[in-house]
Amino acid sequence: MSVLDLSQLRVLVTGGAGFLGSFVVEKLRARGCREVFVPRSRDYDLVELTAVRRLLADSRPDLIIHLAARVGGILANQRSPGRFFYDNLMMGTQLLDEARRFGVRKLVATATICAYPKHTPVPFREDELWNGYPEETNAPYGLAKKMLLVQSQAYRAQYGFSSSVLFPVNLYGPRDNFDLESSHVIPALIRKVAAARAEGHREVVIWGDGTPTREFLYVEDCAEGIVLACERFDDSQPVNLGSGHEVSIAALAEQIGRLMGFAGRFVYDTTRPNGQPRRGLDCSRAERLFGFRATTFLDEGLRRTIAFFQREYQP
Repeated sequence: MSVLDLSQLRVLVTGGAGFLGSFVVEKLRARGCREVFVPRSRDYDLVELTAVRRLLADSRPDLIIHLAARVGGILANQRSPGRFFYDNLMMGTQLLDEARRFGVRKLVATATICAYPKHTPVPFREDELWNGYPEETNAPYGLAKKMLLVQSQAYRAQYGFSSSVLFPVNLYGPRDNFDLESSHVIPALIRKVAAARAEGHREVVIWGDGTPTREFLYVEDCAEGIVLACERFDDSQPVNLGSGHEVSIAALAEQIGRLMGFAGRFVYDTTRPNGQPRRGLDCSRAERLFGFRATTFLDEGLRRTIAFFQREYQP
């Protein structure tokens, strides 16, 4: 397996100031990368073609890691499906095309587990990506990100452009978004439990019935997987990034409650959507092709995430 020496490259990381991106930048710097360009959305709106072109001219990258995305939980996706579709589609499509035109050496992008069909057999295998329609509450987002894979394969076939698309499962960890209006399940549960404890409430309400399962990947593990793919992987076949551990929402809530010392109970609002029934990945392709395996167990990752929340939001 040949290894690309990232320390000799100029690297552009879209979304590099965000949750996942900040850890990717740290991994790059630990590998000796001296020229890492992290654009801010206020300076470069990647939905606009002129901004994409200006970004490439300013950063002159050899390698692009595309992490920028319009993201959110079920509520955010339900409120803005059109924006989630359009923004994510345009960011990815324009960046990949302009990177090819600009002569970028390699591009690695992240798609989303939401791209998988609603009733994908568990564990999700990459060959199942096209065997059905995604879960309805986040289908516009999932399909927009899935077009990255189509474009990567088409551009490799026609132009010989080197790009890869990874499919991370649900991420969590320090620096996550804890805003209840737009957060995903783990930071939302942490915030709800913290509020219940602070206000003396004995109940925490959770959307759905608690039966759906999810797989979670600690953010630093995901960042390592992305950088390994930059170094060791040059193909346009889809690759899952996950932990290989599936847990129900109800069990997850109880685990977070225990770690935070919450003595109350969880109440399930069944008028709210469950989302996809099950999520759990087959991650063997990532290990086989570029040596990635998650190393952080859920209990330890949750402890670190809770500690971050308590330090930053409950001083």
